[in-house]
Amino acid sequence: MDKSKISYIWDNKLIECCDRLPAVLGRASMVHSLIVTYNLLDQIKVVRSKPASYQDLKLFHTETYIEHVKSFTDVDEDYMPTKKDEEYGFGYDCTPVSDMYDIISNIAGASITAAECLLRGIADVSINWCGGWHHAHKSKAEGFCYVNDIVIAIEKLRKKFSKVLYIDLDVHHGNGVQDAYDSNESVFTLSFHKYEPGFYPGTGAVTDISSKAQGYSCNFPLHASYCDKTFVHAFNNIIAEVYSYFKPDVIVVQCGADALSLDPHGGAGLTIKGYCTCVYKILQTKKPTLLLGGGGYNHANAAKLWTAITAHAADVTLDENIPEHTYWPEYGPGYTLKVEPLLAKDLNTTQYIEHITAIIKENLNKYLGEYRLSAVLPRKRKLDWGNNSKWNDSKNDDPENKTLETSDVYEFNE
Repeated sequence: MDKSKISYIWDNKLIECCDRLPAVLGRASMVHSLIVTYNLLDQIKVVRSKPASYQDLKLFHTETYIEHVKSFTDVDEDYMPTKKDEEYGFGYDCTPVSDMYDIISNIAGASITAAECLLRGIADVSINWCGGWHHAHKSKAEGFCYVNDIVIAIEKLRKKFSKVLYIDLDVHHGNGVQDAYDSNESVFTLSFHKYEPGFYPGTGAVTDISSKAQGYSCNFPLHASYCDKTFVHAFNNIIAEVYSYFKPDVIVVQCGADALSLDPHGGAGLTIKGYCTCVYKILQTKKPTLLLGGGGYNHANAAKLWTAITAHAADVTLDENIPEHTYWPEYGPGYTLKVEPLLAKDLNTTQYIEHITAIIKENLNKYLGEYRLSAVLPRKRKLDWGNNSKWNDSKNDDPENKTLETSDVYEFNE
């Protein structure tokens, strides 16, 4: 991948807003700090984010929902949600906070900025780790998600790209995005997720193929404790098939980090290698690709994952030992990039994976026509997790505190 064609969306205001999200307090700063500490911003194009406009938000959300969000200007810690709040999803898992509109406009704006990088051709891969909020609906917040920046970004991308492939790697089913395109054959949604009784959001069965644009939603439900081997096997079984049938012009990937082992809201057992193997295969299509964040409630592990994917896209090998910086104590006791696999038994059998694969292939053939062998994706690639990178020895004594000069940050001209 040409390093000059990778964009990383950033702005101090964006980080500040994401740090205020109740479910992931302070996570954005932790992620950005690790990326900066590894000097990765020297290898990619940093693009300043701009807030979304009211009209941008209306690309998906209703005016009544947006207006209700705007009503949260000064919220006390002991605020009790009203009946009206609950109608719009604010309460149990989406706690309202002060200046809520500012938060959602900055989050959505960052994903729009990332999409603009692809639309304008200044990047082949565009990254916004502050985005990826896939549960929000048109008129309702849900599952820690107050705005569906993914759908808004996809709507921007559709101005140029006729066919959008959306891939969701989060441990939770991407219900908000799938529902948004239930009747649209120009967006194909593909989700790999944990699916068990009582596990949120309760959707995403293999039989869930959309009610209107049938066949244009594909779900690979996995049992608890799925490991790298299971995940990569499932992914490899399906991705080439979907790619060949749908023939996308652009790809959007939600890289939710909550499928990593020991995530408090996860129940899966992935390591960084499992995620990166799948992301690498996506990038090998050479299609314009938007990489987004999402879930990830073990903040240290989320930072490790998204730093590793950023480095992977830029073809930079990282020292496994995390350099000292402000958040370094949070990475103890090992202080390395490694995420240990889950010790629990993977409840997915080979027979189960093959059974789900067969159903999905049958659906693809039934609804998207005859199989067309138009894309050959690489099957194997040895991933280097060594510590011999030339980037190990930083020339900056304190890279975390390095200031992003105006000349280092790309900004769009109106």
